[in-house]
Formats: sequence, structure tokens, C-alpha cells
Amino acid sequence: MTLFDLEPQEVLPHGRHVLTDRPEAPSVPLHGDADPVVSLTSAAPAGPVWAHRLAVFDLETTGIDVETSRVVTANVSIIDHTGTSESRFDWLANPGVPIPAGASAVHGVSTERAVAEGRVAADVIAEIVDALTDALDQGLSIVIYNAPYDLTLLDREARRYGITPLREPIPVVDPLVIDKALDRYRKGKRTLEAAALHYEVELLDAHDAGADAIAAGRVAQALALRYTAELDVSQHDLHHSQAGWFADQATSFQEYMRRTKDPTFTARTLWPLG
Repeated sequence: MTLFDLEPQEVLPHGRHVLTDRPEAPSVPLHGDADPVVSLTSAAPAGPVWAHRLAVFDLETTGIDVETSRVVTANVSIIDHTGTSESRFDWLANPGVPIPAGASAVHGVSTERAVAEGRVAADVIAEIVDALTDALDQGLSIVIYNAPYDLTLLDREARRYGITPLREPIPVVDPLVIDKALDRYRKGKRTLEAAALHYEVELLDAHDAGADAIAAGRVAQALALRYTAELDVSQHDLHHSQAGWFADQATSFQEYMRRTKDPTFTARTLWPLG
């Protein structure tokens, strides 16, 4: 039994890797004087190059504290320029601690289910690190909505189990940071669900790690197309721009919190790993 419904794909046990092969588009003759033949596959995708093929990553966990929370479910996938999955890994872990009812209500995994169906947490963490390392080795950016949460929690989990943590994660694309930087004054929530609605990205099963990861990748691609002038830069330049944007956003939030609620509030200013 698997945790995720990957219709029409199928999850394989013990590794949960899905590779989707799609037939290439046929060549179509264009009639004219020279009667040339043009392949539809030769047309370059629109928008910044970094968005044409992306790794995506999401965790569902036992809580919100990155120092103490544990991984329950996870997804690492690769999507093409259309947002279609080329490959997909899904995990369900036994976190080794009870899953609070509030967390179960969000992602739908109870302690009983994690114990019965989940794999050893250390094995899951090691495989997640390996999957992300492979994506970085391929030269892909990794899309993570609210990257400091997922990457910091993954780092702490790796250290907890004596696993070599993910190397410095560059390049990362965080649609939350980009959206807040480029559409600064838009009112309303900035959750993934809200962003997906705003950028017309389908998200049918929020808080399923796979659904969230792939939706975040598609939101990143929608941002790339809407703000091509600002985002048509190299992967590394975009990464470093986001670090600056996040620091500014965190500082602004800290000032707001100190002014309105807690004079001692301190926001994390490091991105993408705290």
C-alpha cells in the first residue's frame, strides 16, 4: 500500500520512484514553396531557461518547529517546462514520535498509520538527501515553497540520524519569496493554496507532499512567465537575489511584530537554510 494516489502513474514499493516516458511530438510538414518540415520539439519553451526543467520538493511533518519536528511524508519530483512530472519519489516515514492531532488533521497521516505503513525514518531522510543531491548534480534548481522551513528541518533530521546533510543547496527557487518581492502590495494570504489560485495553478490535494511540491513548481513557472523581465537571469543570480529579498522581508516582518505584538520578536533572516 502506498500513501499517495499517483493516477495515472503507479508508485513502486521500496523506493517509490516513478519515471514517466512521453512520446515525442511528431514532425509536421508546413506547406509552401520549399515545403519544409519543422519539428514541434525544436521550438524553445518560453520564459527564463532555469524554469524549463525543475526539481520540486516538499515535506509534511509533525509540527512547525524546525528544530524538533520530524518528517512524516515527502516528495521530490522533476517537472518539465509544461509542469508535467518526468519522475517522482514519494515517501512515508515512521517519525519515531507521536504525530500530534493538529498535524494529522493537516496532512491526513495518523501515528497509527505512520507506524503501520511508514518506513524507517533514517532511511527516508538518507533517500531524500540523495534525491536532492542528484537533482543538484543534474544542474537543476530545486523549487521549495517557504524553503527555509523544509531545508532547515531536513538538515536537522539528517544530523539527528548521523546522515551527512545536503550540501549547500544552490540553486533554490522559492515562489513565496519571489511572489512577495515582485507583487509586494497584493493583499491576502501568501500560502501555497492562495498563490496557486492567484497564478491559476491547479492544486487539488493541498498538504499532500507530492501535490504541494508539483504545484509549487508550476507556480514558479507561472512567475517566470509573468515576470520574465525581472527573472530572466542565471540560476545563481536568482538564488542570490532571493536571499536578499528574504532578508528584507524578514526584517520588515520583525519590525512589524516588535511594533504591534512582541518587542522581543526575532525573525530568521537566513535563506534558504536557517
